[in-house]
Amino acid sequence: MDTIASIFSFITTPVSWVIVQFHSVYGAIFGPDTGWAWGLSIVSLVILIRICLIPLFVKQIKATRAMQTLQPEMKKIQERYKNDKQRQSEEMMKLYKETGTNPLSSCLPILAQSPFFFALYHVLNGIASNDTIGVINDRLLESAQKAHIFGAPLAAKFTDGSSKVEALGSSITDVRVVTAIMIVLMSFSQFYTQRQLMTKNVDTTVKTPFMQQQKMLMYVFPVMFAVFGINFPVGVLVYWLTTNVWTMGQQMYVIRNNPTPGSKAQASYLERLNKHVTQHGKTRGRGQKAIVKAIVAKGRDRNEFERKFINGLTKAGLAAQADGNVVKSEASTLVETEDGTPVTGAAPKRQQPKRQSKSQRQSGAVQGGAKAAGESEPKTSLSKSDEPQDAKPGPKPAGGKPASGGKPASGGTRSKAQSGQRKGPQRPKSPSKK
Repeated sequence: MDTIASIFSFITTPVSWVIVQFHSVYGAIFGPDTGWAWGLSIVSLVILIRICLIPLFVKQIKATRAMQTLQPEMKKIQERYKNDKQRQSEEMMKLYKETGTNPLSSCLPILAQSPFFFALYHVLNGIASNDTIGVINDRLLESAQKAHIFGAPLAAKFTDGSSKVEALGSSITDVRVVTAIMIVLMSFSQFYTQRQLMTKNVDTTVKTPFMQQQKMLMYVFPVMFAVFGINFPVGVLVYWLTTNVWTMGQQMYVIRNNPTPGSKAQASYLERLNKHVTQHGKTRGRGQKAIVKAIVAKGRDRNEFERKFINGLTKAGLAAQADGNVVKSEASTLVETEDGTPVTGAAPKRQQPKRQSKSQRQSGAVQGGAKAAGESEPKTSLSKSDEPQDAKPGPKPAGGKPASGGKPASGGTRSKAQSGQRKGPQRPKSPSKK
């Protein structure tokens, strides 16, 4: 640890100076020797550091999304040059250079925060060892040793013996209970932050090895915090727990307002944005305009959630512009299909005919047959009136044979429809072949 302390000694003095300045403010409120004054000083140090690291956090988000986009191309390179590791590395570096992606950018906040972490650990370890560090003099050292957070000294560890803890004015039970609770909270916050990233802000349409690595880290990091946390002083646990809570809140804000394309968070965001735009008829703020501008610029490359958003605006009579604004549309309705192809004027749905009951169908058939029979009656009367008078059959002789020169007489039943015969005009029969 002395080697690490000597490496980060250049930052120990600034960190101790910041803590002392915050302690002077909180000491005037809560008392200089209280755990609130020293604990809030450490929390304020974390907030100050994380505010300074916001630009790096933005770069981390962009780098992570760029790496997710490049995963399919990286997988192709690995399969193509799986037997040539040197060529594989060259093609990877070429891909990074062409796309302007740096794999180490996703680790920038952690790397930038490491010097402050080790400097604070060295300061608190010096307080526990009764050594003055940086701008912390003997008076401040004595005040820091008296400070307790929920009964645990600021410089005590979970692995400290009872004699060392008693020298700091506390009991080993209080120290281990407080440190155990803080270690559990620290590990849980780390797990929840990583799980939130994997379940809500990852493009689920692309399955890559990068996602498997992130899932593995979701379980590895909490275990690492639990193992190393037992060797951290209470003040360092306060520092790291505050850092995790800040990261979790910061990530929740980013996921809600600037989600990864294709993720569940984007679906929820575009649904909220659609409701807001259709209600007010315009986008609000640079963030919403930037999202709409990016969706319009994609064209046919939009994903399912983005096409649904554009279709929702179209149905509401609105149109998204290239500059991110939304205006009222007077053109014909355009609806995008799943492959992004616009369809003009979606046809109305065809209405299915109402299903009739069996009795209704039978009554309709009878009425249709009667109507057909009625239409054929004039033709029958005309044909009868056109016949010559001498063509009518004469009286039937006694033998039942027709008179000479006349047609055979037909009975009364021939003039009417025979039993079982369908009413109306009949289809003529084709002549039979002999």
